[in-house]
Amino acid sequence: MPNNEHALVTGSSSGIGKTIAETLLAQGWQVTGFDVAAPAISHAHFQHVQVDLSDGAATEAAADALPTLQALVHAAGVLRVAPLGSLQPAGGALMWQLHVDAVTRIANSVLPRMAAAGRGRVVLVGSRVAQGVAGRSQYAATKAALVGLARSWAAEVVAQGVTVNVVSPAATQTAMLADPARQTVPPKLPPLGRLIQPEEVAALVGYLLSPPAAAITGQEIQICGGSSLAR
Repeated sequence: MPNNEHALVTGSSSGIGKTIAETLLAQGWQVTGFDVAAPAISHAHFQHVQVDLSDGAATEAAADALPTLQALVHAAGVLRVAPLGSLQPAGGALMWQLHVDAVTRIANSVLPRMAAAGRGRVVLVGSRVAQGVAGRSQYAATKAALVGLARSWAAEVVAQGVTVNVVSPAATQTAMLADPARQTVPPKLPPLGRLIQPEEVAALVGYLLSPPAAAITGQEIQICGGSSLAR
């Protein structure tokens, strides 16, 4: 793929977002990364924009400053866990701002330009937790919201050559699993017997951004290691 293909990846300084950005760079993409943390990638075709995605005005300004993109991948995320009786409004608000509000503001800027250009790909990184898991209701709600956004946006731009999908992994081996905020609720291994690897998520994202995936839109695709087999 030529280097004039330009993707924005949020959460590019760690975890799934970093792996996605590295995968796209290896495939020949130009990549802009949005993250509040310092850059973790050094590459000739990578540009880091330090932005707090929980700050709506800053997020909008950063998105508006971008050129017309060929892809948007929203991988930025944070996890706060708590059972009923201990739910924290601040944690819920942070997850909503970062998972839902940030990508809404970014999409509001970049998707109309993609549609006007007649091409574009959007992938939102969701979670299997969106199906509902005890102790993670606030997180689940924000990830479920991504599916509604994706299906709605897909319906708006499908005729203009833009696709919008959600990739929802089960527990993935990233630094988020070591976050002290979630230590009371350890990750549950899928039937596969191991955690999902970030490279597996990135590989699917890379395919969804590719020309052969042009007919896939409005879908939530799970990388679940067999967790959904019992349904």
